[in-house]
Amino acid sequence: MTEQKTEGRGTATAGFDRRLLPPMLLGSVLNPINSTIIAVTLVPIGDALGAPPSQTAWLVSALYLATALGQPVVGRLIDIFGPRRLFLVSTSLVGVAGVVGTLAPNLGVLIASRVLLGFGTCAGYPAAMALVRSEAKRTGQDSPGGVLTALAVANQTIAVIGPLLGGLLIGLGGWRATFALNVPLAVVAVLLGLLRLPKEAGTGEPPERGRITGRLDVLGMALFAAMLVSLLLFLMNLHLRDWYLLVIAAAASAAFVARELRAPTPFIDMRVLGGNTPLLVTYGRALVAYVVAYSFLYGFTQWTEEGVGLSPFHAGLVQIPMFLVAIGVSMVSGRRKGVRGKLLVGALGQIVACLVMLTLTGDSPVWTLILVALIFGVPQGLNNLALQNSVYFQADPERTASSAGLLRTFAYVGSMVASSTAAASFGQRADTGGMHHLAWIMLGAGVLYLLLTVFDRTLGRATDEDTPTDTPQAP
Repeated sequence: MTEQKTEGRGTATAGFDRRLLPPMLLGSVLNPINSTIIAVTLVPIGDALGAPPSQTAWLVSALYLATALGQPVVGRLIDIFGPRRLFLVSTSLVGVAGVVGTLAPNLGVLIASRVLLGFGTCAGYPAAMALVRSEAKRTGQDSPGGVLTALAVANQTIAVIGPLLGGLLIGLGGWRATFALNVPLAVVAVLLGLLRLPKEAGTGEPPERGRITGRLDVLGMALFAAMLVSLLLFLMNLHLRDWYLLVIAAAASAAFVARELRAPTPFIDMRVLGGNTPLLVTYGRALVAYVVAYSFLYGFTQWTEEGVGLSPFHAGLVQIPMFLVAIGVSMVSGRRKGVRGKLLVGALGQIVACLVMLTLTGDSPVWTLILVALIFGVPQGLNNLALQNSVYFQADPERTASSAGLLRTFAYVGSMVASSTAAASFGQRADTGGMHHLAWIMLGAGVLYLLLTVFDRTLGRATDEDTPTDTPQAP
């Protein structure tokens, strides 16, 4: 195998530099591990701090809000300055958040630590996608299937072990141990970033000091933040009394679009994005897919506890088969570059699972609950991987990180819609009637996902499995 010199990195083989994998994988799982561990800590935190569920729920929402806003912003910074700087700064913030959360005297400080944690975990996934792109440019080989599969499998594995790890930590050191975990994780991530991440800027050119403000489009980022935060706050608690949030979101959206169309270096290039139909459809498909996925995670689990009578521990065990199947499906299908087949099978899997949910009652045997989880594992594994691969091939190569961040933003918007939908379906209690109502909504979203795939003629060429993989593809 030939060797070549890469500035700032010494000698590297012509293939993907696998020294990058440890920081990439660790950085990308910092967010999901904190998203899953919190599920088992809400009750102990509420008991310790005297906070009702309506208040401890902000520990979940705060992370989602910060991450949904921060991922595309940090992704854009990575596109400009390269992954190393942002990775080091963000993962250091994870350590700070871990210390603040461990020592938090009250719920308000604890929520603030989750906001810090959300911003701190924003760099991991966009940085990983940017590194995959830069390695393709360095080697001239655009074959990221194995690396992208590793990212998907790592995130799904964390979803399996996160609650179990959280329970173990709580047993050993109380709920504060789940926040303290972030300190050693951040230290390891920073050390790996210092030792293994390349120093080159994302654009290949060092940013000019005098133009930093213009290149960052601070006003565009501020308007994007106002639009997204007001929208997510409305989605978190759907009610007509909060109509003013929609007005703010609409006004900020209009101002944001007007700003981006005039900005010399826009935060999100609306002309390029507007002309990239494949990427826009992928974002829409992601939003719908995550409405279904998170409705199952939130709603079905709640129903198995209140409607069927399972303990929280056994309700969690029912979910494990889904993640195990998802990991297996991702590993088997991951090296196949095409996404159309994955999306179609994933869409059909969602529909079948929703139809089975409609047959369940409070007296259904446990094996039927496990069957639904097993069926959902197929779209869970296929959709995550296919959407991730779609963004990689459809995005502007110079905006890979920010495009990957936007994918996560649409996913978090889907999670907020799912949470509100589940709350509206169940009301005061998660009974079987409410579960069926939720399943009908999920079924409608699954059908929409299928239609978005069947009639999407842009799928193919850049993402088709028969396309040669030796050169990068442009949308």
